[in-house]
Amino acid sequence: MTIGGAAKHILMLVLATGLTGCVLVAPPVTPDPTPPVVEPEPPAGPLVTPPSQASRDLATYYGRLQNDLLAQGLLRGDGGGPDTPFSDTQLARNFVRIALFNEYRDDSDFQRPQATISKLRRWTGPIRMSVEFGDTVPLAQRDADLASVSAYAARLTRATGVPITITDRNPNFRVLFLGEDDRRAYGPRLRELIPSISDATVRTFVNLPRDQLCVVIGTFAPGQSNYVKAVAMIRAEHPNLMRSACIHEELAQGMGLANDSPGARPSIFNDDEEFALLTTHDELLLRMLYDPRLQTGMDPAIAAPIARQIAREYLVPGQS
Repeated sequence: MTIGGAAKHILMLVLATGLTGCVLVAPPVTPDPTPPVVEPEPPAGPLVTPPSQASRDLATYYGRLQNDLLAQGLLRGDGGGPDTPFSDTQLARNFVRIALFNEYRDDSDFQRPQATISKLRRWTGPIRMSVEFGDTVPLAQRDADLASVSAYAARLTRATGVPITITDRNPNFRVLFLGEDDRRAYGPRLRELIPSISDATVRTFVNLPRDQLCVVIGTFAPGQSNYVKAVAMIRAEHPNLMRSACIHEELAQGMGLANDSPGARPSIFNDDEEFALLTTHDELLLRMLYDPRLQTGMDPAIAAPIARQIAREYLVPGQS
């Protein structure tokens, strides 16, 4: 037995029967030279906070919404097919509309889309992408979403040539999966991540309307058009397919395809929700955006004719 790390020697006094005046002293108990091994406590896993009733209500609403869209033949994941042909002219036109316009103003509240003309914007260096979860996100869902983001990041790298690494070390592109309760408390952290963010954007992020399924915010160096930081937020209440749809759209928009266009098809950059996952058309848009013949900061008037030439080359039979 050990107390305080030092062995306690026990002296036992025994009176010997019949031996008057003799006292036998038992020798000290020799301590075990090998102290008992104390098994360390297993590391505690991340804690999961039960979601509020408001969050549970949202999960029910989005589950019904996904079922309704699927029943209408929407949220397709086939990438497009014979029913969705497109020409090089359409591809070039969609590129200009999606890559050279913004869906919202920089100080937007994300509630009123207002397409504004923009210069060509993209990343000019490697992306260090972190995947972060709010406290209310179940552990199994975290594992699934991390795997989805990792696989999609690899696809984005193949399409654009931009190296994307999943890492928590000095990330410059954060992908957040937040429940309603997590997001409402995220305002101060968002200001830390993007000090230049507008008050309107923070307020809307915290109080995001129900019909805004997900969002991405990109920032640039002053006077520049290359991304230096991005934050994408995906609602944790979405069912699996809708979370995947948000991953595909918001991360691709965070690469520089910042706008939506009602004429783009087959495309996830279209608010009609026909397609849930990145299509062959959209992958060509990403390839065009990072084609070296286009330069960061180009005006639409300069970029458009180059985009038309690239689109013609991409859609030559056997060359795309």
